[in-house]
Amino acid sequence: MKKVNVAIIGAGIGYKHYIAYRALPDLYTVTAVCDMNTARAAAFIEDDSGVEITSDFEAVLANPEIELIDICLPPHLHFDFTARALRAGKDVICEKPLSNSVADVDRLVAISKETGRTVYPVFQYRFGNGIARLRALIDSGLAGRAYVAAMETHWNRDADYYAVDWRGTWKGEQGGVILGHAIHMHDLLSFILGPVDSVFARLDTRVNDIEVEDCGALSIQMSSGALATSSVTLGAGNDTSRLRFCFEGVTAESGSRPYAPAEDNWTFVARAPVTQDQIDAVIAATPDQSGGQVGFSLQVYNAMRGLESEVVNIGEARRSIEFVSAVYQSSRTGAPVHLPLNVGDSTYDGWEPAPV
Repeated sequence: MKKVNVAIIGAGIGYKHYIAYRALPDLYTVTAVCDMNTARAAAFIEDDSGVEITSDFEAVLANPEIELIDICLPPHLHFDFTARALRAGKDVICEKPLSNSVADVDRLVAISKETGRTVYPVFQYRFGNGIARLRALIDSGLAGRAYVAAMETHWNRDADYYAVDWRGTWKGEQGGVILGHAIHMHDLLSFILGPVDSVFARLDTRVNDIEVEDCGALSIQMSSGALATSSVTLGAGNDTSRLRFCFEGVTAESGSRPYAPAEDNWTFVARAPVTQDQIDAVIAATPDQSGGQVGFSLQVYNAMRGLESEVVNIGEARRSIEFVSAVYQSSRTGAPVHLPLNVGDSTYDGWEPAPV
């Protein structure tokens, strides 16, 4: 099938996206990399002379050969650049968070419908053998009812990380550890266990001298009745991410690899009357899956070319932003917050604190 011509907007995290596209040479051509710092963009292109380096976003949008705009900019720019790309007739990949409010996601949903173009939010943690095998066990019926889940996002971010001027601020980063670091783990929670019913959150700034939170403890109830906890901090000695799910018939646990838990080595332990042989048979029959950004990019290609796809849709991005909104609301009110959020809820239009 015809390859997808893509332009990467932003040469920071955009480098990882570029590497993923290079790993899928039969599916993608990177036509342009756009960044105000063209030298930074040129530095990771190396010998790929076919890639245009530019600082002109409007020129990228005007290029009729480019089908897909991949937005890898600081969070406060995501909504505007996504909306502009959709209105220019392009499909869009956008890094997390898609926006800083449920209201803005709803606006993007409306623009997507109006233009007939699609937004693909980046949730690359979903892709890899560990999550694929857990989903297969659930689909087989062996896992049974979900009881509890526990998540740890324990990373190390110090003053050097926050030397970038937009980080650690409400205006630039739009939020702290809940928005910028644990958002993928919380997406996995809903991806595995379904919708969240309510969340009670305690947030604090304990590690760095920044505006936004860098520690949190969350108590979550899923619509199914399952209970979950999430512990997050940027004050750990190293970076680890860990998930543990206890089901009626199996307990599933990731390793501690940060940034790519779905690609880590998982353990799946049977709980009677389910036997370990039954669990192992399902795992053995589950095909290997491309992981991380490569797996995500593969699914986007499939979706754009009308093939079967497990791509993340804008409705799931809305669910993610809705959860972030509820966490900030709960932390400030000291009470649980029930989902869904609707027009009129205190954080529907955003969670940035009022100026003091």
